[in-house]
Amino acid sequence: MFETVIGLEVHVQLNTKTKLFCSCPTSFNHKQNVNTCPTCLALPGALPVLNKEVIHKAVMLGTAVDATINQTSFFDRKSYFYPDSPSAFQITQLYTPIVEHGKLQIDLEDGVTKTIRINRAHIEADAGKNIHDGDISKVDLNRAGTPLLEIVSEPDMNSAEEAILYLKKLHSIIRYLNIGDANMQEGSFRVDVNVSIRPKGDKKLYTRVEVKNINSFKFIQKAIELEVSRQSEAWEDGIYEKEICQETRLFDQVKQETRSMRGKEEAADYRYFPEPDLLKVVVTDEILKEFSVIPELPDAKHARFIKQYKMNEYNAGVITSSIEMAHFFETMMATNGVSAKTATSLLTVELQGRLKGDANISNSPVDAQKLGFLASRIDDQTISGKAAKDVLDYLMENDIDVDLVIDTLGLKQVTDTGAIETMCDEIISANPDKVEQYQAGKDKLFGFFVGQVMKASKGSANPQAVNEVLKAKLG
Repeated sequence: MFETVIGLEVHVQLNTKTKLFCSCPTSFNHKQNVNTCPTCLALPGALPVLNKEVIHKAVMLGTAVDATINQTSFFDRKSYFYPDSPSAFQITQLYTPIVEHGKLQIDLEDGVTKTIRINRAHIEADAGKNIHDGDISKVDLNRAGTPLLEIVSEPDMNSAEEAILYLKKLHSIIRYLNIGDANMQEGSFRVDVNVSIRPKGDKKLYTRVEVKNINSFKFIQKAIELEVSRQSEAWEDGIYEKEICQETRLFDQVKQETRSMRGKEEAADYRYFPEPDLLKVVVTDEILKEFSVIPELPDAKHARFIKQYKMNEYNAGVITSSIEMAHFFETMMATNGVSAKTATSLLTVELQGRLKGDANISNSPVDAQKLGFLASRIDDQTISGKAAKDVLDYLMENDIDVDLVIDTLGLKQVTDTGAIETMCDEIISANPDKVEQYQAGKDKLFGFFVGQVMKASKGSANPQAVNEVLKAKLG
């Protein structure tokens, strides 16, 4: 039996307006090579100037993961030649990163909370983008020089599931802090996975393989599972030392395999040395004080929602899983007379179901204020919960006032006791045999009478009132 050992390197693109060392914009999806200048093109004589916003965002992340923030750190040159790096080196932080020794907690399915250590988070400049079109390769340098935080975990995860829990928690923290949009499809949250195996009980770290630049949680999980399977089979076949070497591999989502890309370089291969064109990075006491004050994070919000709104662990987890969902819920709760139970059900079951489970509800055709008002109409018994589903269906297709929809569809609940008594009398009179059976002890028939009254009212009668009137009349 083998134990999986996983360490993760996450490259987070910071949402600054300009690049790390120049004033070029970091906007996504512009025409190729328009967001460039002599600095990010590495033209002779162009010198880098540090973007202070990057320091502020690094301090916020360090605070969020309970890390040490080095008030003095340095930049280094990492030498390598690749077409998307016109300077033939990357400016990064090897020897003294701005953030070290953090931690992040994940909640496992068995209820155990596990701490994943974070070795470091360092600042570095992104490369450009290679575009391969048949036999031709093109280079877009719009992204070159974009500020990154590379967040490096310790090898503390022992399954693909743990790795995904860690990544989702980190992704959520980035979004809560608003230091990056963490859009995996656009490459602003990129993950390199380091995987190795060892016999259970063995503490030695064996050869690790790095799988590069995977852009979805689903693919990350699959890549880990494939790599663990490949290494385990090599060990069992007695060819582990021959087949498994320290290398960089790619995940092929079409063929569902990892494929060798190149041998894994050691630090010496990159010929690191101190960056001569930049001064040391100094985090002043004032910066540390100002940017150590951070927004409420997912775990704190989760605990508060359970306490404040009396919701269960699961619902609190769903709602706080994204900052957009949490804000949406709290905007709903700002509506007068809304109960947390109704708001939770409308948001997590009804609206999310209609959005096909998309966690990001920013583009929902029904906004938080409107859904909150709909919830209030359930709680004040203007409409039933069943009728609210019809209202929501209508609102998904039409931008219209909630009360107008209720009137248009004729869904307002009948709460007038006199009208409900009349309907109950008619149903009782029409079913004397059922009344006799019910009064003889066949209690399940009560549901029949309720159903008949609701049918007669076309679902508009208040169910609670119907129950009370029928109980009084049937005895």
